[in-house]
Amino acid sequence: MTTTSVPYRAVLRCIQGCAGEHSLLEPIYRCPACGDLLEVTHDLDALRDRSAGSWMRLFDERYKRTTWPYGSSVWGKQEWVCPEVDADSIVSMDEGGTNLFWAERFGQELGVGDLWVKLCGNSHTGSFKDLGMTVLVSLVRQMMRRGVAIRAVACASTGDTSASLAAYAAAGGIPAIVILPRGKVSTAQLVQPLSNGATVLALDTDFDGCMAIVKRLSTEEGIYLANSMNSVRLEGQKTVGIEIVQQFDWEVPDVIIIPGGNLGNVSALGAGFDMMEALGVTARRPRIVVAQAAAANPLYRAYRNGWHFEPIKAASTQASAIRIGNPVSIDKAIRTLRRYDGIVEQATEAELADASARADRTGMYNCPHTGVALAVLTKLRGRGDIAGSDRVVVISTANGLKFTDFKLDYHRASVAELQPRLANAPLELPNDYDAVRRAVARATAH
Repeated sequence: MTTTSVPYRAVLRCIQGCAGEHSLLEPIYRCPACGDLLEVTHDLDALRDRSAGSWMRLFDERYKRTTWPYGSSVWGKQEWVCPEVDADSIVSMDEGGTNLFWAERFGQELGVGDLWVKLCGNSHTGSFKDLGMTVLVSLVRQMMRRGVAIRAVACASTGDTSASLAAYAAAGGIPAIVILPRGKVSTAQLVQPLSNGATVLALDTDFDGCMAIVKRLSTEEGIYLANSMNSVRLEGQKTVGIEIVQQFDWEVPDVIIIPGGNLGNVSALGAGFDMMEALGVTARRPRIVVAQAAAANPLYRAYRNGWHFEPIKAASTQASAIRIGNPVSIDKAIRTLRRYDGIVEQATEAELADASARADRTGMYNCPHTGVALAVLTKLRGRGDIAGSDRVVVISTANGLKFTDFKLDYHRASVAELQPRLANAPLELPNDYDAVRRAVARATAH
């Protein structure tokens, strides 16, 4: 049984327009003619057999249902994502459908009355990577069932990709290999792939070094690449934009701010909006803002230099998942930003830490990468690039609980180069009622 009754079709094509196409079920990541990246292209004419209103009704009817596999907001949009995969090959853990949080208090502080935070970290492994990994692992499972020789699925990672790959591969019964920069991922991120039984290789290098190794490894027979240079994963990640619009009753926000590291998420976000526009679901585009840590800011430098990109050596940053100096999806990201009136801005270590803590004081619990996006929001609002009347969505890429050390270090003021403005250390008191009463009185005096 397949999940779709109409034979829709998607293929891989070169982003530079080289002739030829490739099946999504083929282990290929770059164009054989020019060596550039591939992208998934859908048969839009076939998809126009439904009206825009019909697609919206269908997606709303499926949204978060128990009918397999529509509990997943990714697979509830299967015709727009991966129409070829069979229902019994799908490996899903209820991806998507995450909270679009109205950040009322934080928005009031900034003078943005319509501020929302898309909490992608409220997912199975705690990050937005689950949206793409369900598609990639499901395709691998179908390939293996059709006789394609795949021994393992491999990725380089700064933490979240490895956690997601390990979990989905374990659920699908597929061996996983993850390559991490030793000592540069959080404890929670490291323990996730270990717990799910992946082979974890910690290398004495940074992410870019790990990526160079895994790209070579993927040329070995039977090793399938799970990083975002594999375009099939981005098909799941593009649904975050579609879902945001769906959650706003199919209205497009004015601005979307997204943290940027390897930059696959940027092009995926644009791809979702491109598809909605092409099929008549939307008639306008949001402005896309990419937020980078100042210590790892190659896209920001390109933006400030007429989009001329040069790789850099990324320095240490609390936003470890976006510590990437040579992003694989740079060309796709620049192309997207040019179409979406894009802005790229950066945040220093102090700015991202303080922004995260400030937002936490209004009820959130942010990872450092979301802190980067919130710091950039604060800057753009301060200089008028974002209006107080704009509907703004910040994409929170991971759950703050994966970065406990980041939080503790801030509130303990244990990072030498930072002066945490909102540190909130516990008061250590004797077992004495009067001492407690005095402390409570001081805390509630204002």
